[in-house]
Amino acid sequence: MLMSLKRIFIGRPLKSTELSDKRLSKTKALAILSSDALSSVAYGPEQILIVLMAVGAATLWYSLPIAIGVVLLLTALILSYRQVIHAYPHGGGAYIVSKENLGLNAGLVAGGALLVDYMLTVAVSVSAGADAITSAFPSLHPYNLELSILFIIVLMILNLRGLTESATVLAYPVYLFIGAMFLMLIVGLFKVVTGQAHVVHTPIGTPVAGISLFLLLKAFASGSSALTGVEAISNSVPNFRKSEPLNATKTLMLMGLLLAMMFSGIVYLTYAYGLMPQSANTIVSQLAEAIVGHGVFYYIIQAVTALILVLAANTGFSVFPMLAVSLSKDGYLPRMLQMRGDRLGYSNGILMLGLGAILLLIIFKGKTTNLIPLYAVGVFIPFTLAQTGMFMKWLRERPKGFVVKMVTNLVGALISCTVAMIFFLTKFSHVWPVLIFLPIMTFIFYKIHRHYEQVNEAMKLQHVIDIKEGNIFILPVAGMTSVVEHSLNYARSLNPGQIIAVHVCFEKEECKLFEEQWRNWQPNTRIVAVYSPYRTMLQPMTRVIDRIQKIAKYKDAQVSIVIPQFLPEKRWQYALHNQTGVFLRTYLLYRKDVAIITVPYHIGLKRK
Repeated sequence: MLMSLKRIFIGRPLKSTELSDKRLSKTKALAILSSDALSSVAYGPEQILIVLMAVGAATLWYSLPIAIGVVLLLTALILSYRQVIHAYPHGGGAYIVSKENLGLNAGLVAGGALLVDYMLTVAVSVSAGADAITSAFPSLHPYNLELSILFIIVLMILNLRGLTESATVLAYPVYLFIGAMFLMLIVGLFKVVTGQAHVVHTPIGTPVAGISLFLLLKAFASGSSALTGVEAISNSVPNFRKSEPLNATKTLMLMGLLLAMMFSGIVYLTYAYGLMPQSANTIVSQLAEAIVGHGVFYYIIQAVTALILVLAANTGFSVFPMLAVSLSKDGYLPRMLQMRGDRLGYSNGILMLGLGAILLLIIFKGKTTNLIPLYAVGVFIPFTLAQTGMFMKWLRERPKGFVVKMVTNLVGALISCTVAMIFFLTKFSHVWPVLIFLPIMTFIFYKIHRHYEQVNEAMKLQHVIDIKEGNIFILPVAGMTSVVEHSLNYARSLNPGQIIAVHVCFEKEECKLFEEQWRNWQPNTRIVAVYSPYRTMLQPMTRVIDRIQKIAKYKDAQVSIVIPQFLPEKRWQYALHNQTGVFLRTYLLYRKDVAIITVPYHIGLKRK
């Protein structure tokens, strides 16, 4: 029953050889990886005006130079992450850049900030989308939280089905949003140029009493929330089709161009039409009404804006698993995050992100306003570290043209750091949790890494015992470790007639390599390496057991499965290991004519 439901929602399993077919084209990548950044034009310009209006309507013209500053920061970030893509084509973004150029602690801070920020991306996006829907249909307002959770579940299912499936579904509304916004901006600019927009507003350059540098910096920082998500492409380079860095770079540049044009256009037309923030009517809504009236096109703009705000959450589902894989490969997150699911996506990462975002929504009761400041400051910390890391890289390596690259990254680092500091100074009551969760996450990373180091030390190979006589024993092996050695020695002590070690590998090249290494280590024990194109161990193992059982019947021999299982020192550490032996034992428990022997191995980790 459960498998049938899984096939209905997730789809049939795919072979590992089909991975290249599931990578993203530039068209689909722009939709799936840029929706977060592009959707931010729906609220970024308005954040500038909200701060300026504290002084008065006369400050409206200041939004123009502030917008220029935001676009300059965007340019610096795009150029920096373009360099990141080519320097680090295997993904990882700010985490890899910071770790390799600023040290491990900086890398873990950047990685932890991004992991939480991607959860916040999902929570903020679906919450904002739910707000838009409940504003149009007030009767649904009591169910805002439930709607947000439902959106996350739908996006989880889409992404569990695979990148190309989710990109295909999400591409249409993203491009519809881009088309609708540009059409609105073109019509608005045409009316301004032809003099059809007769609005009285404060001329550019007019002095305004009460304006201060601190207020302008605060408005700039608030407007910079429109830049959230620009790092997503650099984290997901391996998801592109070949040539990955080239396709990722082209997508990044196009995203930056679209974002700059839409952001600048909205800010300028808001000034040209003399619009000001309203509590019950967004700037995009006011702008659409002023340009095209309150007709069908107005509702189309509102609909696609609400839709892309929800779909912006999908950026988190695309990049979070890739970042989690990078941290997992380095031993700072559980290894299960490296496992691909039936549809070749990193399903454990997708599930972790979805559950984390749902937890955040429950904690903050689905209120977008409480999430946005924490969300924005969480972005600019990795921005600052990544820019600084690239600056140090060019300073150390000094490649051709390094001066221009250094200046670009230095300017980006200074601006990003300034924005982060302004958030801390002006909105500390909202962003103080950052000072708590970043040290906690860094501590957890080190705790996990220390555990893996201790396990690796405890599992080093010891010695070999000669084979004795007895029945047929099958020994599933994942690698050549002391756990396997311990189980092998135990099997030999039971007088086996033959011991057959079975290794399931997910790559064909791995099978040959493992067989060679095993023969060098255990020349007297037969090894059978089985290739599993669907990355499952149970079915290939079952086929091997079936073949051996047929042979055993003719020899009147008993077949026993010896399953190695190591026991970590503490219970919470079980979550850091795949526990494949437990699943295999459960799967084989009801097979006839097969004895199952579990050989526990207590790690006995020593504290450092």
